Amino acid sequence: MINGEKRTAHPIRWAMVGGGQGSQIGYIHRSAALRDNTFQLVAGAFDIDPARGKAFGTSLGLEPQRCYDSYQEMFAAEALRVDGIQAVSIATPNGTHYAICKAALLAGLHVVCEKPLCFTVEEAVELRELAVSRKKIVGVTYGYAGHQLIEQARAMIANGELGDIRIVNMQFAHGFHSEAVEEANPATRWRVDPRFAGPSYVLGDVGTHPLYLSEVMLPEMKIESLMCTRQSFVKSRAPLEDNAYTLMRYTNGAMGFVWSSAVNAGSMHGQKIRVIGSRASLEWWDEHPNQLSFEIQGKPAQILERGMSYLHPSALLDDRIGGGHSEGLFEAWSNLYYRFAIAMDATDRDDQEQLSALRYPDIHAGVEGVRWVENCVRSADAGGVWVDYQ
Repeated sequence: MINGEKRTAHPIRWAMVGGGQGSQIGYIHRSAALRDNTFQLVAGAFDIDPARGKAFGTSLGLEPQRCYDSYQEMFAAEALRVDGIQAVSIATPNGTHYAICKAALLAGLHVVCEKPLCFTVEEAVELRELAVSRKKIVGVTYGYAGHQLIEQARAMIANGELGDIRIVNMQFAHGFHSEAVEEANPATRWRVDPRFAGPSYVLGDVGTHPLYLSEVMLPEMKIESLMCTRQSFVKSRAPLEDNAYTLMRYTNGAMGFVWSSAVNAGSMHGQKIRVIGSRASLEWWDEHPNQLSFEIQGKPAQILERGMSYLHPSALLDDRIGGGHSEGLFEAWSNLYYRFAIAMDATDRDDQEQLSALRYPDIHAGVEGVRWVENCVRSADAGGVWVDYQ
């Protein structure tokens, strides 16, 4: 990708719901989607305040009449246009995802949705069935899953370089909410309110990210049972947790652990994954995304660098600049968005061969994220007991 080749014949006409003025995540979505000319932003319902949303949309260069008061209005109006939208990204609070995603699929649109897709497995399965029946893709923004060294780790594990996998250690534990910052920050306040955030805070907000990285690296490993305990160290957040520990048994006998936290005081981001085999281990940390630690028992540790010719071809495919230069969040998101675009285009053309060769966090990944949170909450609320994974 260093030369910036075109990925699709034409950009996909695209809109956003949410992600308006001051939204960090909205800016990330737009930067990622527009980087490779695979999407063209043509419409939006950016804000619950219609005037503010219209002003923001026009500041992005959109036609005023395509800056809508609501997603319902947008889906209806765009369906009547010859040049109407083909896809929509949802960057709104968690409690709205299910309704907007369902409405988008019913309107015949492809969807890119923030996680979680919804609050229950029942809702998630309904969305999956709707996506399949309507022949539309749903992409989920597990952003760092698009980083090249995640592909490198997947290839090394598949090649048997770690031996038999025994332990998967995961965490996403930052410290920015170690105090009740939501009292002065509306953007954080909804995350700790069950009406908008759903049945969990950090399990769904951060814990599902390294969990999905493990699913990319270890696609054959399935959870058999788990035990979860969760805490509300900032008491006003109860019943939602700001810290949680999840222990998992896999069907192959391996063990997994996820530390999900917003109260790891002093930690900037703290998303890490370490995969431990019988011969060697791999570790990746999103604060140092261009390095993958590879440690063979009895030999000096190695640091594998992004962009180097010794990496697996799948880990070089998405490089945007040569080795030695830093790539991170925006590039990883861009890699996901171009895959979303290819999947949308291939689906519309019914190109099953191209679809079968493409990996991205899809509707199935979204369903599994909701399933994991639901099982964690079930275990924690029963007193931190082992539960069969359902």
